[in-house]
Amino acid sequence: MPITIMGDKEFENVPSINSKALRINLNENIYGTFSEIGAGQETVRNFFRAGGASGTIAKAMSAYDKDFSDAIYGVENDRRYVTEARLKKMLAHETNLIEQRISREKHPNKLFFTYANTVATIDFAKKYKGHGWVGIRYQVEPGEDYNEILLHVRFHENDARHQQNTLGILGVNLIYGAYYKYDNPKKLLRYLYDHIDKDQIEIDTINFSGPRFEKVDNRLMSLQLVKNGMTEAVMFGPDGNNVLPAKILYKKNILALRGSFRPVTKVNMDMYERSKELFFKESKVSRENTEIIFEITLSNLRAEGEIDERDFMDRAELLCSLGQTVMISNFQEYYRVVEYFSRYSKQRMGLTMGVQNLVDVFDEKYYRHLSGGILEAFGKLFFKDLKVYLYPLKDPETGEITTSENLKVHPRMKELYKFFKYNGRVEDITNYNPDIMDIYSREVLTMISEGKEGWEEMLPEKTTKMIKEQNLFHYKENKKKAETEV
Repeated sequence: MPITIMGDKEFENVPSINSKALRINLNENIYGTFSEIGAGQETVRNFFRAGGASGTIAKAMSAYDKDFSDAIYGVENDRRYVTEARLKKMLAHETNLIEQRISREKHPNKLFFTYANTVATIDFAKKYKGHGWVGIRYQVEPGEDYNEILLHVRFHENDARHQQNTLGILGVNLIYGAYYKYDNPKKLLRYLYDHIDKDQIEIDTINFSGPRFEKVDNRLMSLQLVKNGMTEAVMFGPDGNNVLPAKILYKKNILALRGSFRPVTKVNMDMYERSKELFFKESKVSRENTEIIFEITLSNLRAEGEIDERDFMDRAELLCSLGQTVMISNFQEYYRVVEYFSRYSKQRMGLTMGVQNLVDVFDEKYYRHLSGGILEAFGKLFFKDLKVYLYPLKDPETGEITTSENLKVHPRMKELYKFFKYNGRVEDITNYNPDIMDIYSREVLTMISEGKEGWEEMLPEKTTKMIKEQNLFHYKENKKKAETEV
């Protein structure tokens, strides 16, 4: 029995990086290749230093020169090297080589793996902090199909050597987790940050595939990235799959709509259509170079307490089915959304919101954590070429329509609001559909949860059909329960 001292607290004993590498090395069956191109050369070093590496490492390669890299892995169509396509080619090429060169008859119990990364670290001027793709293709049983874990990272450290060291630790964590935590992908995800601070490196995309991950929904894994503070936002394309934010947003004009979309209603789609029309009328904005994002904040996901993952999936599926790109973020304040988009694009941006959302933007309580208060936030929000498209609000009792001309903000904020209003930063959506202004998502959701009729007419036809056919928001259970009560 281990000795314990009065007052000891339980804690998770995280193995050291050396211990993780050594455990892999001492397993006589785990055997594979390391291929690290660009600035990422550190992962395999941890395995060499741990000892016993001769039984684990078939080959360690650094195709640092671009011509050598092209000769080995081929030339990319876009002539880029730090891409997902490049990483996949590396993994496929090295896996094929090890299968060809190591006899299964001679080594029937070998569990082959290929670890690879392609990385660009911080530039000399320290303006671009760098990013990279990291992945592993591996077996858990001899002869089984390969499993694969791919992730994209963004560096936050200001020194190339520190970034390389951090990447080396992440690589060991990935290989160790792939073999010893594959049965619990959520834990595997958290263990990627063993001995790494989240301020050092950001994981903004991850995808699992293969026989061991058949039941893994990569969108839910992306949600874990945001929940765990590993990244600030993740994105899904219209096909419902994870997509790298940089790939979607790079040098694009961006129009964003924030909401709970629980579920997406005719009002939401009217806001989308009308603001899109106005945005395309702006100078230097073209349909071909514009990305429209439906954003759901984590604070909205937590509106009812702990995040209901099925509820999250329902919302994402509905929006994607309507051909939309979805972003899940940690941003409560709008200025942080604009800051995030500005990472990838300097083009025009637009925010579509309702009256109450705009009133909240002018509420000082959201900016108390900033040393410059609301003025600092507004400097970040409006110094870009940004415009707010405001959807009107109808008072359910009086029928009065509130627009940018008559909305009321706190008296202290009145002059600040006027400044942005008269400088053309707020534009009313005037061609809205007045017949649908009494539709509210929360009322629709209540009707669905209580098994009531009539909500179908408040949603886009495709959305209604999906809710019924796929039992979204527990539609079938709620309907059956209501019929039983009657």
